[in-house]
Amino acid sequence: MEVIKGFKMKINSLRYFLWFIVAVASFSSCKLLQPNRMFKTESDFTYNEFKPVDTKEYKIQPYDIISLSITTNDGLKLINIGEKQGGNAGNLRREIEYLVEYDGFVKVPTLGRVKISGNTIREAEAFLEKEYADYYKNPFVLLRVNNRKVYVFKGGGDDGTVLNIPEDRLTLIEALAMSGGIPDSDKAYKIKLIRGDVSNNPEVYRYNISSLEDIQGSNLLLQANDIIYVESRPRYARRVMTEITPYLTLISTFLLVYNLF
Repeated sequence: MEVIKGFKMKINSLRYFLWFIVAVASFSSCKLLQPNRMFKTESDFTYNEFKPVDTKEYKIQPYDIISLSITTNDGLKLINIGEKQGGNAGNLRREIEYLVEYDGFVKVPTLGRVKISGNTIREAEAFLEKEYADYYKNPFVLLRVNNRKVYVFKGGGDDGTVLNIPEDRLTLIEALAMSGGIPDSDKAYKIKLIRGDVSNNPEVYRYNISSLEDIQGSNLLLQANDIIYVESRPRYARRVMTEITPYLTLISTFLLVYNLF
């Protein structure tokens, strides 16, 4: 009887000890229980105010990757500058990718290095058509930017998705839908959008899409290199139990062996 009573006392002491661990962990730093949390902001952080929907076209930036399709006679005949042969003779197709360098210049056939950074796609096409007019009759240029992307992080950082922005535009709702929606563990009322240079005073916006009323007045139109971060619920109790379960098993085994011998 004394052995059983002593064993029960040890179990009760262990139970109180575990409750103490859970209580301490609940008030401890989230770095311990959420080590994968990203883009943390303080409780008094001032978010940027939403601006009117920007309908302006995208402007080409350094390190963009562009592709060009160049034709003559307003598109009737494709220019032959080392392109690969198409379906039949005389039907030549050319669309090669080029890197916009750090200074905004890009090196293209015939023209060499020309500056297109800061121009919209329409402006860049008109500029290249004017430059190629010295070499070809009625040149027709189509330009595309191939690396316009947004980055979506969910699940506290466990789930990351890179999405390409289509030719027209991409909204926040579309990006979330394309990346699989919002998991049950995430908060639809706490979505951060980080825009600009992350290491140098970026713009940070906060979205609440939990109701239609909260969405009104928000600019949902995304820009290239935007970062979308959906905050997740901490679930401290589950994290604590996951962390201490191996230790509980070890202690229980030790107590069992101790009382047996």
